[in-house]
Amino acid sequence: MPLFRRSFLVALALILAPAGARAQGTDERPITFETIDHHSVAAFEGTFAVPENRADPDSRTLTLHYVRFPATSDRPGAPIVYLAGGPGGSGINTAKGDRFALFMALRRFGDVIALDQRGTGASNDVPECVSHIAVPDDHSVGEAELTGYYRKATAECAAFWRDRGVDPLGYTTAQSVADLDALRRHLGVDRITLWGISYGTHLALAAMREMAGHLDRVILASAEGLSQTVKLPARTDAYFSRLQAAINTVPAAKALYPDIAALIRRVNARLRDHPQTLHLSQKDGGVSDVVLNADSMQRMAAAMIADPGSAAAMLALYRSIDAGEFGPVTMVVARYFHSGGPIRLDAMPLVMDIASGIDDDRLALVDAQARHALLGRYLNFPMPQLNGALPGADLGPAFRKPPESDVRTLLLTGTLDGRTYPDAHRAATSGLTHVDHVTIVNAGHNLFMVSPEVTNTITDWMAGGDVDGRRITIALPDFVNPMP
Repeated sequence: MPLFRRSFLVALALILAPAGARAQGTDERPITFETIDHHSVAAFEGTFAVPENRADPDSRTLTLHYVRFPATSDRPGAPIVYLAGGPGGSGINTAKGDRFALFMALRRFGDVIALDQRGTGASNDVPECVSHIAVPDDHSVGEAELTGYYRKATAECAAFWRDRGVDPLGYTTAQSVADLDALRRHLGVDRITLWGISYGTHLALAAMREMAGHLDRVILASAEGLSQTVKLPARTDAYFSRLQAAINTVPAAKALYPDIAALIRRVNARLRDHPQTLHLSQKDGGVSDVVLNADSMQRMAAAMIADPGSAAAMLALYRSIDAGEFGPVTMVVARYFHSGGPIRLDAMPLVMDIASGIDDDRLALVDAQARHALLGRYLNFPMPQLNGALPGADLGPAFRKPPESDVRTLLLTGTLDGRTYPDAHRAATSGLTHVDHVTIVNAGHNLFMVSPEVTNTITDWMAGGDVDGRRITIALPDFVNPMP
C-alpha cells in the first residue's frame, strides 16, 4: 500500500474514533488493518494483561491482543467482541478473511473487536509440543490403541510446557471468561456484546452465567453448549438422516446416494475387515505408507462433515472406496494424517476441551450410542478419549449446567450443521429466556457468509427488529460433482 494512503487511513481512524474510546485507549495504537484479499481499513491495535492462572498467586502474566474497529455511528452502543471457534481460532485472523464484511457491517452499532483469546493467534506465547510419541503406520490402529498414544503424548506435553514456565491449567474456558471481563474493564465500559460461533458460543454461554450484568446482548451461531464438547453419536446419525433428506430433493444426487447410512456402514465394515495400505507421495519425492482402517476413515469423515460442501466430498470418498477405488482417498488422507510422524499438540485447544470435559452419565450415553453409530466417538477427537488426562483441569459438573439468563440473544442454526446440531442448539440455550431463533435451511456449521440475508438478519436484530422464527434458504452444494 502506498505510504500516503496508509498514513491517511491511520489519521482517519483517529478522527472517526468515538471520543471516549480515543481518550481511554492508552494501550492502543492506530494501524491500517489489511485483509487477505487486500481490503484496508483504519483500526486500533490493543493489548491488556491477565494472569495465566488466576488460582495461582504466582502465576505468570499473559498479554492478550485485539484489534478494534471503531464504530461508525455518532452514538455507538456497547462494544461487540468477536469470539472465534475451534477452540484455537484467531479472532484477528478471522477478521482478515471472508467475514471481514460482517465485522464492518456491525460497526453501525458499536466498536467491533477482533479478540485473540489466550493461547491463540497474537495472544499465543506457548510453544507447540512435538512429542516423542508416534502412531505406528505399519498396522491397523484401533481407538483403544490410538487413545493410549494420545494420552501418553498429553502427559509428555504437559510436562514440556511446565518445564518452560507455562501452566497448562490456565487454558480453560473459565479463565477466558475472566479475560472477557478484564477486556471490558480495559475498554472502560459497563457492558459488552458477545458475538461467537462454535466454541466461541461455548465461551459466550459460560460468560452469560458469570457476567450477565455486564452483557448487553449475545449473538450465537452454531451453538456448542457447556455440556456439549463431546457430541452425542445419535445426534450425528440424525444429521446424516437430514443430509439424506436434502440429497433426496435432487434426483441425480439421490440416484448416486440412495442410502448414505448404508454406504458408510458398508465401507466401515470393509475397512474393518480389510484395512487398506495407501501409498502417499511426499514433498521430497518419496513415498510413505499409511493404513486406512474403519477408525481412521471415521476420524476423517468426522472432520469433513461440518458443512454440506465438504460433506459432499466426504461422500464421494465413501462411494469410491465402495467401488474399490482408493486413488481419491489417497489424495485426501494426507491432509488429515501424518504418516509415522510424532503427535503434535497445542496447549489451548487441547486443554480447553479437556477442561470443559464430560459428566459420567453423558459419557456412558456416548459410549452406548457409539457402539452402533456411523462415526463412533470420533466427532470431537481427541475427546472423550482424553477425558481426565490432565489432572486438575476439569471444570466439573457445575460448569456444564446450561446458563440461566435474560440477556437478549440471537441464535443462528444451520439445518445441515455437521458439528453442532439443531436440537443441541435448543438444549444449549434452554435456560435463556430471551432468544430469537433464526434457521438457515441447507447451511452448515460455518454459516455467517452463506448468504447476504444472514448479515441483514443480524443487523436487523441489532437494530431492534423482530427476526424470531425467520428462515433463510440457500442452495445445496453439488453432490454429483463435489469439489475435492
